[in-house]
Amino acid sequence: MNNSALPSAIFLHGATATGKTGLAITLSQQFPVDIISVDSAMVYRGMDIGSAKPEPEILAAAPHALVDIREPEDAYSAADFSRDALVCMETSWASGRVPLLVGGTMLYFNALEQGLSPMPAADPLIRAAIDKRADVAGWPALHTELALLDPQAAARIEPMDRQRIQRALEVCQLSGSTLSALQEQVPELPLQARILKLVLTAKDRAVLHQRIETRFADMLEAGFMAEMKALMQRPGLIQESTAMRSVGYRQAWGHLSGSYGLAELESKVVIATRQLAKRQLTWLRQLPGCMWYDWPDEDNSSHIIKQVEAFLEKPD
Repeated sequence: MNNSALPSAIFLHGATATGKTGLAITLSQQFPVDIISVDSAMVYRGMDIGSAKPEPEILAAAPHALVDIREPEDAYSAADFSRDALVCMETSWASGRVPLLVGGTMLYFNALEQGLSPMPAADPLIRAAIDKRADVAGWPALHTELALLDPQAAARIEPMDRQRIQRALEVCQLSGSTLSALQEQVPELPLQARILKLVLTAKDRAVLHQRIETRFADMLEAGFMAEMKALMQRPGLIQESTAMRSVGYRQAWGHLSGSYGLAELESKVVIATRQLAKRQLTWLRQLPGCMWYDWPDEDNSSHIIKQVEAFLEKPD
């Protein structure tokens, strides 16, 4: 199919704390775009401060689809996102507008663009059991176990990548197959659209690290601990819930449970967020067709606006 016959979409990528939301709002003020959030924490109600969710007045002025659509007790998967995002995109196209997808959950972007292989749904009980074993043996030991069950998956997962090790072992238990084998099955039809892919980054890694530290300090000052305490009082929410796997929330639960003090909490969150940013940037470097911009940068702001304008005006 000719690209000019395809609908248009903009993907605004970037590591955490690179200013994606601010740029998305700026673009929404200048172009006929509809913002769709691509964030695995912002989908949950009550998870506002720790997810860096835009303030209510900002959301009122620049609405974000797929924000506050689930309770924290509910699971929400890449497949759920892919289905919901496509509905939002089709609504945007039908109204003659362009969907602008912005966020840092790379798995969601990949699921939407490339389609998904069939995977079993998450099982909180199995995940809790895996976590308990990791508490005793450590995640490197479970990574070694994964290497015996699924060498391909283990080869691309780091020994301390808790979330991905847990998921790979969970899939083995639920499906009787391996994550690698399921991923090799033919996925659903990928997204049919012409896509402008923008990536925000900080060329100086020290600058990004400082932004991460400053942002978490601001979250604490804004009442993140009070938000976390309110979440922990919800009867259906447990530490193993999908929502509580988000960076910041996972560590805050451990702190409020008495596992470590505030200073260690701050250190754990900053380190985990840096590791998240590193994984995001590694994934993005492998993604073809992206246009990278150091941000914030006044010159790059005008370049991005010109790039978006050209993309919308002249379909290839």
